[in-house]
Amino acid sequence: MALGYVMLTSVTAIMFKNLGMDNGKAAQYSSMLILAYTVKPLFAPFVEMYRTKKFFVLCAQVLIGLGFIGVALAMALPNYMAYLMVGFFALSFVGATQDIASDGVYVTSLDARAQSLYCGVQSLSWNIGPIFAAGGMVYLSGRLHTDLFHHDANVFGPAWIDAWRIIFFLAGGLTLAMAAWHARVMPDGARAHNTPASVAEGGRILLDAFVTLFAKRGIWRMIAFAFLFRLSIGFLEKIGPFFMVDPVAKGGLGMSNELLGIIYGTYGLAAVLLGSLLGGLYVARRGLQATLFVLCCAVNVPNITFLLMSIYLPTNLLLIALGVVVEKFFFGFGAVGFMIYLMQQLAPGKYSTTHYAFGTGIMGLCGLVTGVISGYLQESLGYVSYFVFVMLATIPSFLAAWFAPFHHAQAIAPAQEVSA
Repeated sequence: MALGYVMLTSVTAIMFKNLGMDNGKAAQYSSMLILAYTVKPLFAPFVEMYRTKKFFVLCAQVLIGLGFIGVALAMALPNYMAYLMVGFFALSFVGATQDIASDGVYVTSLDARAQSLYCGVQSLSWNIGPIFAAGGMVYLSGRLHTDLFHHDANVFGPAWIDAWRIIFFLAGGLTLAMAAWHARVMPDGARAHNTPASVAEGGRILLDAFVTLFAKRGIWRMIAFAFLFRLSIGFLEKIGPFFMVDPVAKGGLGMSNELLGIIYGTYGLAAVLLGSLLGGLYVARRGLQATLFVLCCAVNVPNITFLLMSIYLPTNLLLIALGVVVEKFFFGFGAVGFMIYLMQQLAPGKYSTTHYAFGTGIMGLCGLVTGVISGYLQESLGYVSYFVFVMLATIPSFLAAWFAPFHHAQAIAPAQEVSA
């Protein structure tokens, strides 16, 4: 799930930046691809109509893999950017369908107790995708650009096309390989008892799903939580990497794609994996209601590392890596709270897959809104003032977490089971 999502909505931002776009356009174009993930509740019921959730996961992965290969081929054409945006936009809807089906497999294959126990592993797996894509793929793009094609890494422009074509060929091949693996090992996922038999019936079920969603107690506070929990992360997601690669003259750290990839793909990877596992164990041991505000603090407070780096502009790679480690560890630790809250408080009911998709769609809306405006806002404020703004954007997150309602019983795994 995460590999396709991050390649489309985050790695493309670095690619656009490499190809010569300014921060505003690069952030806007990549953020527009979040739209499909925002509106996915509108087609979530139809995933139930034919065969199994696993079937949809596999079909989506094959289409994404072939689509990435098609993108790589299209980059050799004149006026390739128009073809890229059309291809990326189509793939975003396929990726959103994959998300719906994959989440459905997880939610319907595990009971609430197992969801709590394995939420850290689920969050860890999700976080491997961004590190692999935004770390490994970005690193490789820089090495290909300089070592294979012998271009100047400090000059942004069309010369970067050659390296990025190879990256999308690799991403496509990897996605197809994962589809083959999942065909063997993935469970089918339980089918809902109210699976629609036709498109018309699917429309009626969709309407009923929304009616029952908004009939839930505390639904508006749940929606506020889904939108606001990662508000500051939405403002940071695109601009953080831009800050790393922008030259010092523009207030950035002047890093190459290789260094950016190394820091995110090694130190960042280790930090987010450890944070996700510990966060999952923490929630499973104490329960989500007792830990949600702490998890919110973990997600948001480390954003101060980017403010400090923008003020002091460190050149020591260890200090820069330490800042990324702090941010990624606490993000991995706290992010489990968001997903498990949606699973245990928003999703329960006869439309659990659709309601869960609604919650993650609201998260996507947050990423869309913040991403579209983040680049232009940063160009207007400069990096230091922008990261001050990001810190202020943490306040709504704290309020949403503090007032998030809990109306369903929580499963807390026994200490010995968690240890195992």
